[in-house]
Amino acid sequence: MDIVLAILAAICLITGLIGAVLPLPGPPLSYLGIWLLEWSSYADFSGGLLWALGLATIAVTVLDYVVPLWGVKKFGGSKAGAWGSTIGLIVGMFFGPLGIFIGAFAGALAGELAAGRNSRQATRAAFGSFIGFLLGTGLKLVLCGLMIWYALAAVL
Repeated sequence: MDIVLAILAAICLITGLIGAVLPLPGPPLSYLGIWLLEWSSYADFSGGLLWALGLATIAVTVLDYVVPLWGVKKFGGSKAGAWGSTIGLIVGMFFGPLGIFIGAFAGALAGELAAGRNSRQATRAAFGSFIGFLLGTGLKLVLCGLMIWYALAAVL
């Protein structure tokens, strides 16, 4: 049973890291991986660490929704820009890692232009949406990477 838990934990941790960039629930998946490893005999995390990682997972998951909206609002964007950025991200996934970033920016730009903004306003708002996307993605990558580090330190 321990081997099954460890394999499932590894799958969750790796999928969580991938989900930090792709539209998947990255940090919650990685946190599930930590718990699966905890339930095996391979790791024994402290209660404080599990609580801290759980609270960080909640905070980063909430911030992942708030930060892009903040970026859009800070740079004068609209909901159309935020939706465009999300749609562009999904379409960009089919064009590799660089496509994700280009898609997020291009989608936000298209959304703002569709909302009736002029090209200068739309570009500024798309930039804000893109910055928000990068900040949210960065937070998720750091947290998922940290959970992988703790998992490896416990197992090795």
